[in-house]
Amino acid sequence: MPDTSTGSDTGTGSTRRDTARPSRRAVLAATAGVTAALTVPTAAGAADTDRRLRALISRMTLEEKVGQLFVTRVYGHSATAPDQADIDTNLKELGVRTAAELIAKYRVGGIIYFAWAHNTRDPHQIAALSDGIQRVSLDQPRGLPVLIATDQEHGAVCRIGKPATLLPGAMAIGAGRSRSDARALGRISGAELRAMGVHQDYAPDADVNVNPANPVIGVRSFGADPDAVAALVAAEVKGYQSAGVAATAKHFPGHGDTSVDSHYGFPVITHSRELWERLDAVPFRAAIRAGVDSVMTGHIQFPALDGSGDPATLSRPVLTGILREELGYDGVVITDSLGMQGVRTKYGDDRVPVLALKAGVDQLLNPPSLDVAWNAVLTAVRNGELTEERLDESILRILRLKARRGVLDHPWARPDRIGRTVGTKAHLAAADRIAERTTTLLVNEGGTLPFDPRREQRVLVVGADPASPSGTTGPPTGVLAAALTELGFAATALSTGTAPSAATVDKAVTAAGNADAVVVATYNVTAGSSQRSLVDRLLATGRPVAVVAVRNPYDIAQLPAVRACLATYCWTDVELRAAARVLAGRVAPRGRLPVPVRRADDPARELYPIGHGLTY
Repeated sequence: MPDTSTGSDTGTGSTRRDTARPSRRAVLAATAGVTAALTVPTAAGAADTDRRLRALISRMTLEEKVGQLFVTRVYGHSATAPDQADIDTNLKELGVRTAAELIAKYRVGGIIYFAWAHNTRDPHQIAALSDGIQRVSLDQPRGLPVLIATDQEHGAVCRIGKPATLLPGAMAIGAGRSRSDARALGRISGAELRAMGVHQDYAPDADVNVNPANPVIGVRSFGADPDAVAALVAAEVKGYQSAGVAATAKHFPGHGDTSVDSHYGFPVITHSRELWERLDAVPFRAAIRAGVDSVMTGHIQFPALDGSGDPATLSRPVLTGILREELGYDGVVITDSLGMQGVRTKYGDDRVPVLALKAGVDQLLNPPSLDVAWNAVLTAVRNGELTEERLDESILRILRLKARRGVLDHPWARPDRIGRTVGTKAHLAAADRIAERTTTLLVNEGGTLPFDPRREQRVLVVGADPASPSGTTGPPTGVLAAALTELGFAATALSTGTAPSAATVDKAVTAAGNADAVVVATYNVTAGSSQRSLVDRLLATGRPVAVVAVRNPYDIAQLPAVRACLATYCWTDVELRAAARVLAGRVAPRGRLPVPVRRADDPARELYPIGHGLTY
């Protein structure tokens, strides 16, 4: 059972022990000066750092070494006192009641936060959870700080929502084409994460998205131009790491040309080795040159790089032969989630973690059964399939990362900085300014835009309302209508969904009869989508119609009669509010396509090339 004498870490009703930091304990004393040593650009400084870290490793038991390799989920807002529902889920999935019991049993080196695991209620709660986890880990014999991580890509993928600052996603940043904006995103997000006790972010996405049908990457990529993607990846890496958070370039060797989602299937990349060098490899090389702390593997088959049929996560030719030996990367290699189908197709859950380590992986992320995976690695060492020295190599890389980001010396959250760091006016204003530089005007025939509240006073906002990314207000039609109302229009929202029925289309057309202009939010329009019928019927009313593609910019190819179209690249509040300011003419559109839009009737031909973007 967990030791509750340290008090609750829920962020309310805490005892004095919660706010006063416990001693660093003997293990932290042993690492004193490690972070400082890492800043010394000499061989002697690096050697001294490794000597200290190897001394820590030499004192670990085999079981503790195995635990250091794992990064796992755990349910609940508190390390010691989660809600009963989360206790029940922890027992079912992990065989423990709390994060405290998880750490005591498995001695894990990392924990990943998810909104769906109820880890991320609010900034002070997150900070308290982080510190609760650290206390529990440091209270163990030879205890080490835990590397706390999350997926805070921004845009479509965020785990920590409002009041934290939510910034435009990668493809939007690609449309803005600003390295300084990419660096600012990393710096702002990193500072806020570190204040909440998060040390590692699984961002940026370094995939080059050349397949419009990609179901899993898409707008999570900076774009289709490898050199442009590389520049923005490097800038964001530097931004995060300047704020003390380890960045992660993903998904090596490149997930940008898949038509299968690796969460549910096993994608195959058919690029030649030459094409991989010119396309997929370019951003990863840039990330490595920028000093990226970690690289995440992709659960993809890449026959030109390894003909065995194994996913890259389990491929020694890919991870050791190419990433380590050819690209010269000696940082931490982490798997994508081991619960994804792409890595489970060929081997059982007991073999996957062992094979990943043999391939060259250091961190094993979120296995479906921690007990099965942990015991499989332990058994592999005991029966000689893996050596303890092999584990030591990975643990040294993990400890170097922890030391380089100050986690060994000071793992704690910074609750005193939350009010001055998380979701501040300055950060929110920066997010708005960045978003304004990304909104892309694709079509504007006859000067349809901008709308003028003196001429188009009554605006009807209709369209798709996909579930909002974590922590945003939503739904998109409501956010757009509210933003336009604040700008002087009388805007109303009518959600018609991603597949509007004939009756819903009729309702929207009737409502348009009382409007001076119509805004239609579209979402992944296909040839057979009833969103096309909605747009065509609204155009037939004679009212000015502006389409806002709230996810992929490819929608315009399916809407040839549209006379005005914006692309926002995501449907978070910050991007939708910026789109409203562009619709109203308060700011001029400045974004340019980071991917080509191909013709719907002839995909071999481009409708709009990379770099296309209008203004007024």
